[in-house]
Amino acid sequence: MAELPAGGASVTDEPDALPTKFDRDTAVWREQGEERASVGAQTVFAAEVSPDWRAGRGPHGGYLAAMLLRALVESVADAERAPRSLTIHYLRPPEPGPAQIVTTLERQGRSLSTLSARMQQGGETIALVLGAFSVAWGGPEISEVELPQVEPAAATREGVSLIQEGAPMFASHIVLQPRMDGIPFAGSEQQMEVRGWLGLSEPRPIDALSLAFFSDALMPAPYMRLVEPAGVPTVDLTVHFRARMPLAPDPDPAELCLAMTRTDLIHDGLFVEDGTIWAADGTLLAQSRQLAIIIPFTND
Repeated sequence: MAELPAGGASVTDEPDALPTKFDRDTAVWREQGEERASVGAQTVFAAEVSPDWRAGRGPHGGYLAAMLLRALVESVADAERAPRSLTIHYLRPPEPGPAQIVTTLERQGRSLSTLSARMQQGGETIALVLGAFSVAWGGPEISEVELPQVEPAAATREGVSLIQEGAPMFASHIVLQPRMDGIPFAGSEQQMEVRGWLGLSEPRPIDALSLAFFSDALMPAPYMRLVEPAGVPTVDLTVHFRARMPLAPDPDPAELCLAMTRTDLIHDGLFVEDGTIWAADGTLLAQSRQLAIIIPFTND
């Protein structure tokens, strides 16, 4: 098993040996390419899209983001170059089953690596990806992003039963303790903002892979203004990783993070949702932005 501290993850040829379902279902296997590729070289990974992370018409976008990030981390193969940016354009939902992820090292500088990737299945491209990895850079430390004043996470890790509330299948794999004002689908003039303490149902230290997943794991913020549920497929998702993970040498696998998403405008059936994720101690872990479509459900 190859340890990859930069992403806090591991890649193995024996997926059954991975510790949690999240790790097993986002595993990738190198089929072609050197461990340390040269600029322009491609690396081919095999992956298996699980049916257990479905959200709407296909697999959950954050689940696919974690899988794609695994392939990029393995392609970089440098623990000092942590994930800094991940952008995914979702072209079509894959079916459960085998898929390929082809990564290309576009540039390798002394401090920064830039990669692209394509996820493919059945001869069709599923997703287009760009990623940036770098060492730490010197500079001033300034932050005006503060942890919201909310009730702390409950120590029991118990959360709401999202599946009983009608959430899609992927929600069975998360723990959510809501910390927001108002209720969804109330049809009132409340803010389109969602907050909650979030974690995987199987305790697992927070890392870049889980942050990629969490960036799309909350209920869509427009649900706070809509009067009924709707499909909300993601067009593109960008995640900026703001802290090297893990934060501590011996991280607590039961720790939850506080995630918040917000949108201010719905127009032409599309909206932009901004997300922020903090550790319990107030450390900013990730920021995200996604473009998504609101598709009303029909009775047909």
